[in-house]
Amino acid sequence: MATVTTQASIAGFRPCASKSRFLTGSSPSKLNRECPIRVVPASSSGNSLKVEAKKGEWLPGLASPAYLDGSLPGDNGFDPLALAEDPKNLNWYIQAELVNSRWAMLGVVGMLLPEVLTKIGIINAPQWYDAGKAEYFASSSTLFVIEFILFHYVEIRRWQDIKNPGCVNQDPIFKQYSLPPHECGYPGSIFNPLNLAPTVEAKEKELANGRLAMLAFLGFIVQYNVTGKGPFDNLLQHLSDPWHNTIVQQILRG
Repeated sequence: MATVTTQASIAGFRPCASKSRFLTGSSPSKLNRECPIRVVPASSSGNSLKVEAKKGEWLPGLASPAYLDGSLPGDNGFDPLALAEDPKNLNWYIQAELVNSRWAMLGVVGMLLPEVLTKIGIINAPQWYDAGKAEYFASSSTLFVIEFILFHYVEIRRWQDIKNPGCVNQDPIFKQYSLPPHECGYPGSIFNPLNLAPTVEAKEKELANGRLAMLAFLGFIVQYNVTGKGPFDNLLQHLSDPWHNTIVQQILRG
């Protein structure tokens, strides 16, 4: 929680109410809320106040859904389609976002890093959009079937853990291997080699970076379909002539 301490000569402070009707059809009385700050005494002198900001909202002044109370990591009240109104759906979406965030972060690094290293001459790897055309130890269809089976198995186990936390902690084949009790989505052990604690701050940072990575991944796909190049090539092209190699000029070129 952000904290700002300020000196003031006033004896008290009253929270204001927000009566904005922006993006809602509700009457002002339904939107009366305290401003996103609260003031508490910082010392016994009577002239010092400590202003603490509440958790940020995705759109200041817009009421958050009742089922999103800010207790979840990364919860800023954003759910315009009311997808998380059902608690069972909310539990699934929490884990789905977490897993997709992690895959997106790995995917963005896997798309960007080989392109950069190839460009500067350290390695010679195909571009991510040509990786499927490369020759591997097996055909593309064979690799697809293998990946489908393996991912299907992993996703079933993950779904079982969401439905009944802890039920898949022990390896079904190698019985001597098991995970310690853990929070769903944060297995730890060999999946956490740096032994980072799943604190609220760490969860917030992971989700923030994961959401950014999901947008970046989508941006890479759209960028390639528009320009036929990867993100690093596009960046170099833009830096070579910033005033003419922009998204506006690309749209105008058709």
